Parts: sequence; C-alpha cells; structure tokens
Amino acid sequence: MQKRKRIVVITRNLPPLVGGMERLIWHCIEALRNNADIHVIGPVGCGHWLPKEITTSEIPIRPLPLFLAAAAWTSIRVAYQVKPEILFAGSGLTAPFALLGRVLRGGKAIVYLHGFDVEANNWLYQQIWVKLFRRLDRIIVNSSFTRALASRAGVPADKLTTIHPGVSLPDFTHRGASRQAFRQRYDLGDSPTLLYIGRITARKGLAPFVRHILPKILSSQPDARLVVIGSEPHLAAHRQEAQMPLIRESLRTINAEASVIFLGERALDDPVIGEALFAADAHIFPVQQKDHDNEGFGMVAIEAAAHGLPTVAFSAGGVMDAVSDGVSGRLVNPGDYPQFAEALIDYMTRRDPKTPEQCRRFASQFAWPRFDARISQLIRDAT
Repeated sequence: MQKRKRIVVITRNLPPLVGGMERLIWHCIEALRNNADIHVIGPVGCGHWLPKEITTSEIPIRPLPLFLAAAAWTSIRVAYQVKPEILFAGSGLTAPFALLGRVLRGGKAIVYLHGFDVEANNWLYQQIWVKLFRRLDRIIVNSSFTRALASRAGVPADKLTTIHPGVSLPDFTHRGASRQAFRQRYDLGDSPTLLYIGRITARKGLAPFVRHILPKILSSQPDARLVVIGSEPHLAAHRQEAQMPLIRESLRTINAEASVIFLGERALDDPVIGEALFAADAHIFPVQQKDHDNEGFGMVAIEAAAHGLPTVAFSAGGVMDAVSDGVSGRLVNPGDYPQFAEALIDYMTRRDPKTPEQCRRFASQFAWPRFDARISQLIRDAT
C-alpha cells in the first residue's frame, strides 16, 4: 500500500471567510486529502468547516502584521512536527512561509497564485514576496493573465502550471422550480432580472455599473431588476475604498432604489445563490481595468455558466479565460458602458433558448473533478 503523503496547507482564505478564493482553497484541500494527510494553517474558525480528519492550527487574520507573524511562527512549528513532503501556500501572501518550511525541514514548496498576488502595489511586498516566488518549486496560476504577470516577475516558465479554478455542475432538472421559487420569494414576477454576486469592491465595479449602465437599462426596460448578493469586505488584507455609499447615492440620484434588491453576504452553500443563478436573465461582471489591481480569473462567471446563465463582463485581467465571448456571455471593451448595457438588454429581451446549454457546455470543461485530477497530478509530479 502506497504511503500517504504529508501536506501542510498555509492560507488566509478559508471559511469563515466567504468568497471565490475561499471556495478554491477548499477544493484544493478536497482534492489533496484523498491521498494525503493534511494539516491546515488557516484563519481562526476554519477547523469548524473542514473535514474532521484534517488537523488545523488556527491563527488570527487581523491585523495583517499579526497574521504574518503568526503564520511564520506556526509554519516553523508545524514543519518540525509534521515533516511534510509538500508545503502548499494558498496565495502569494503565504508563499514565503511555505518556502520557510521547506528550508527548515525539506519537502517541496508550492503556491497557487492569483493576479493580485503578483501585481499588488506595495514596494515591500514586491521586493520580498514577489522575488521569493522564483525560489518556489512549483507555481500554479489561475489564468493566462496571471501566468503572464508571473513571467514578467521573473518566474521561470518551467515552474509555472495554469490550472483554472473549477465549478460544480448543478442538476438542471430543478432549474424551472428554482427559478420560480426565487422569483416568487422576491416578488420579481416576469421582470427582466440581472444578478451580481461577489464582494463589493472598487475592482468589482458595481458602483460604476449603477452609475453609468443601470440608467441605460432602466430607460429601455423600466421594470428591470438587479439582485445583488454580496457585501463589502470587512477582513480584506488591504484597505478598500467604501463602495456602498457611492452605490446608494447613485440609486437615489437616478431614482432607482426600488429596482435593486440587496441580499447581503451568503454562505458558500446557501441554496439562495443557486436559485438566483437560475432565476436571472444575465449575470453582470463589470470588473474594472485598474493598475496593480485586476481580476485574476472570475470564478463567478464560470458558476453562472454552469447554471446556464450568460455573463456580460469587461475584458479586463483574467476574465477573458472565464467568459467565452458569444458562447457563455459577452466580453466588452473596458469602459464601454453603452455596449455593456446593450449586451445586457439583448439577453433580457431575446432570451435565446440555446443560451443555457451553450453556457453549460462551456462550464463543463472547468468541472471540479478535472481540477482535482490536475492538482493531484501536479503533487505526484512534484514528489
């Protein structure tokens, strides 16, 4: 019988935090635990959410200097106790601690990099963290955009592997019932409905969407509704400009407060998210093209496609890997607000019956079993 590997996962991104990166790291652990004993160094409370056989060392994630100090010390302690063959960092922020464990106890240091991990606009981070990436044994990147960033940062091509985040394919037999249940619950009737899911940050672009695009949509479709699932991040590693005051002010200015339904943050497994994805006519992903802060991939666009829902997005950052233009949605040049509105109106009014199946086929290539197989193979190759 083959001996099980020992893997230490070092991450800030696990429940109780909620978001795309948290789902991704969760699935990394799920993919690895079948053939390895896992120890997680993660945020306080993460052990409650993880399978019982996974051991944890929980550390505070705020303030950031305390997290970094705790992660460094705990990585040293766990490396000596566990003697892992693999130290797996869930993001660039924790990559140095995987490298530290490798230096002290051997094994291989691997990181899963996201776009912001490479282009974060912080001098100290660029001089220490980013330069250390080159010394890791393997680097997984989430998109072709992130791969290009890593290459420009000096990471050798033979250390880079692109593995897109995955998606669960829901049962389509419940699509009609879920759509009806959600629309009844929120009194949507047959109104054309748009959906936004995700953290409400400047990069995600909900504020400029409300200010520049929503008025054009309501001018064409006065009964259209926008459903927003998400909230402003309270535990982000870097400071965020508050977006909700800007959004509320824009809604008052255009007299559209009744057109938007805010459902707040939802847990990863909340059935309301699935119902909303079935109930909407289009998913909006107005991510902004910003210096040093671009979207690394766009898992939510793949999740929308898995539910048969097309996404309209600006072609910024790694989004071009997550949306197939003309198949699973539309990609619009950054800042082209009229074209963005036109694409959404087309989806709301035309409702092509072929669209859901096209979206579904595109999403199937990102199914979690494929992701799991690639992560597992990379670990086998590394050891």
